[in-house]
Amino acid sequence: MATTRTAHTTWDGNLLEGKGVVVMDSSGIGEFPVSWPSRAEQANGKTSPEELIAGAHSSCFSMALSHGLAQAGTPPTRLETKADVTFQPGTGITGIHLTVVGTVPGLDEAGFVKAAEDAKANCPVSQALTGTTITLTASLA
Repeated sequence: MATTRTAHTTWDGNLLEGKGVVVMDSSGIGEFPVSWPSRAEQANGKTSPEELIAGAHSSCFSMALSHGLAQAGTPPTRLETKADVTFQPGTGITGIHLTVVGTVPGLDEAGFVKAAEDAKANCPVSQALTGTTITLTASLA
């Protein structure tokens, strides 16, 4: 069965001086302030579309990798994934770099890297972001 998740943003003012609030409607986990300076300069306690993408990508990738490893008979004990989404004002999102460190009993480094590359290529968020260069660094703990 398909699922749909919803968030909405209310924005007041122009791009450079305005501000907004992103509300996570489906989960109800909260409201997150957003502004152009928090996107193009320092976060200063506010989020950005790129940070939201980073959260979505790191969690989706971790789920895909965990599933792939378990299906191969080597379920992970722990995966720590970081997504760095780079935004260049005037250009847009120029790349995403995933870094994952895993604890996977019974699996060697080469097997882990192969599984991570497969997860990078096949997680739904990676697939949704195919217009962006996605790179990966994977290692065992």
